[in-house]
Amino acid sequence: MKIHQVILGFLFLTLMSFGHAKGTLTFPSKDGLQISFDSYITSTDKRPLIVLFHQAGWSRGEYLEIAPKLNKLGFNAIAVDLRSGDKVNGVVNETAKRAKKAGKGTTYVDALQDIEASLEYARSLVGNKVKVVAWGSSYSAALVLKVAGDHPELANAVLAFSPGEYFKKSGKPADWIQQSARLYTRPVFISSAKKEKKRWKPIFDAIKSKKKVAFIPSGKGHHGSRALWEKYSDNKEYWSAVTRFLMSIK
Repeated sequence: MKIHQVILGFLFLTLMSFGHAKGTLTFPSKDGLQISFDSYITSTDKRPLIVLFHQAGWSRGEYLEIAPKLNKLGFNAIAVDLRSGDKVNGVVNETAKRAKKAGKGTTYVDALQDIEASLEYARSLVGNKVKVVAWGSSYSAALVLKVAGDHPELANAVLAFSPGEYFKKSGKPADWIQQSARLYTRPVFISSAKKEKKRWKPIFDAIKSKKKVAFIPSGKGHHGSRALWEKYSDNKEYWSAVTRFLMSIK
């Protein structure tokens, strides 16, 4: 066995021993800020690694019930705290707390570096022969599309729940996400509440991937990844679409 395979195996075994129930781990962002994450890595085989990012005002707690289901589908995952957020499901955003204490910016755009650093970290864990999947919710859904477009080597596929051009107030162009998304040619899945389609359709249309899926629920649906929570009666409809997509890229 090659040395790098031994090192990767050791890292995976370490992360497997520190799931959400046993504590939270960290790695540095681009500016050195420590990013907190929960590990849902349950296997050292070559199954894809999904990097889960939360929506505005929330934390890695958005994925408490989603991540274990992804494990059952045959995927490893890590759920990341971005510096723009607060708390959800009783889980406080540790990265945001750390950023505020350090006097760092905590806007959506400030979190862009965290997403890039997270995907780089994921890639360092699995190497280039294992797929890394970027999964975003609301503002982070938009940012994963931007990072994936600007750095296509970091993400083999993207799932974006309720993305949009949310960054004009931060001084960005009205088509800031679209500009980068059109550069991405790997598999993409986009979904949202039914009424939100107009927010992301121009982004979806710009993506040149031969494998892109747009899912609109039959009912009103929900904003962000929470659409998959069991508390919502239509969660199975979303899960069915997500599962089909994930199995097609696995």
